Amino acid sequence: MKCIIVDDEPFAIELLRSYVEKTESLELVGTFSNPVKAHSFLMKNSVDLVFLDINMPELTGIQLIKSLAHSPVIIFTTAYTEYGVESYDYNTADYLLKPIRYDRFLRAVNKASEILTKASETISASSPINRDYKNLVVTPGADDRVINLKSGSKIHRVGVSSILYVEACGNYMIFHTGKEKILSLLTMKDALDLLPKEQFVRIHKSFIISIAAIEVVERAQVSVKGVKIPVGSIYREQLLARL
Repeated sequence: MKCIIVDDEPFAIELLRSYVEKTESLELVGTFSNPVKAHSFLMKNSVDLVFLDINMPELTGIQLIKSLAHSPVIIFTTAYTEYGVESYDYNTADYLLKPIRYDRFLRAVNKASEILTKASETISASSPINRDYKNLVVTPGADDRVINLKSGSKIHRVGVSSILYVEACGNYMIFHTGKEKILSLLTMKDALDLLPKEQFVRIHKSFIISIAAIEVVERAQVSVKGVKIPVGSIYREQLLARL
């Protein structure tokens, strides 16, 4: 997993660097003590995982993630407990409290790996996903609008009424239908632009859901075909307004 470290404390960066270097599954591609510079890097480069401090000057870790159209998997690293609940509104694998032990670090990395593996399971290793927006067109069907989703060398023609929810997973979006999961190299914005706005609503940093598929609405989550999906605090009013 390609990763970066973002923390305004030099000691914290060096500790995490030492942990990354002895973890075979990780490849460190950058460290940043300035979150603004980290933001610029993420706008131009794709990484799988970010070790991200929260309480930093100029730009907090949460503000940094909010500013990205699509975030990598995040492991928050902080000395403060009060951000724990809010941090899970984002594409978060884990929340590590400083001082961080290596065994706890490994558990967090394993969680991040599971998220990314979940995405790669639907991709053939010999068929890398190509980002070709000419194949992402919306066409009318007899009774249902149809979208073309490019996944690897295949193009899936999917009726939008069959899509239950869409989930961000690393650099991909997973379209969950009643029968299958389709993985496509898209950003959250791409998915929102692709889906009919009258039928879908974003309820979380990482989730878009079909309004018609909602079965139960609770304060912090909804149920879609028995799957519990979190509702981010900043999206709750929008969801209730649509309902």
